[in-house]
Amino acid sequence: MTATTRPDLSVTLGPLKLKNPVMTASGTFGFGSEWADFFDLSRLGAIMVKAVTVHPRQGNPMPRMIETAAGMLNSIGLQNPGLDAFIAEKMPYLRQFDCPVIVNIAADNVGDFNTLAERLDTVPGVSALEVNISCPNQACGGIEFGVDPELTRQVISSVRARTRLPLIAKLSPNVTDITVIARAAADGGADILSLVNTFVGTAIDIKRRKFRIANRIGGLSGPCIKPLALYMVWRVANAVSLPIIGMGGIVNASDALEFMLAGASAVATGTINFVNPMAPVEIVEGIEQYLQSQGIASLSEIVGTVR
Repeated sequence: MTATTRPDLSVTLGPLKLKNPVMTASGTFGFGSEWADFFDLSRLGAIMVKAVTVHPRQGNPMPRMIETAAGMLNSIGLQNPGLDAFIAEKMPYLRQFDCPVIVNIAADNVGDFNTLAERLDTVPGVSALEVNISCPNQACGGIEFGVDPELTRQVISSVRARTRLPLIAKLSPNVTDITVIARAAADGGADILSLVNTFVGTAIDIKRRKFRIANRIGGLSGPCIKPLALYMVWRVANAVSLPIIGMGGIVNASDALEFMLAGASAVATGTINFVNPMAPVEIVEGIEQYLQSQGIASLSEIVGTVR
């Protein structure tokens, strides 16, 4: 590669093709319009929208988000307008961008997961489904599926039978061995794995002697979880052959490159979106600069090459 040649940032995630490896993690980017004033969303590799459930959800009571050392705890509770409103009101807006739209689907039973998959399978502009079997801040929200390999296989298999769209299984870190769950998702028919979701945590107000989150527990995210998430991505990359979307504490291009060296083919930004709305596009630019400086022609050349 010459000094003037731009490296190839395109990514192939099974049946899903992206122009670059950087996307936004579900739950941290709303439905796209909230960030559109900061940059052209078409610059992203993909948009993962906020979780969608069959029926509208108001979410958990306040307070449901607090700052922690190098991160945050959230217990939003899957607040969203519901499937009908998402299709009618959110997708027409998202379709205007030259950017794949990945819809995160959440449910507390297989029947609702099936309904979501069947309906979204025919919606123009939906590029893939991310099955949220790993939400730790919802009483039901999928956690039973995401911590049990047989339930994971069953729900992924059921959704797989009802959609032709690329299927991403979002894995929970709150398990004894994440590779067991990853294999179960692969056996169920997942095309891609995304990991990790947030870690379960809590915080206490010592003056009031009360939990600082109304729901008592929440999902811990941000830079504090990066070493843990990076380790889990590396383990899963060496356990299954499916492409991986890595996430967990990524704040800059260096972080993103670590995940790709560990075995992730793409990455997602989460908590950093609240701190620096420009982070996703800055990371794209930083990855390109790194490849140019190293004389690497294609991003695919570095995935999983850590030694």
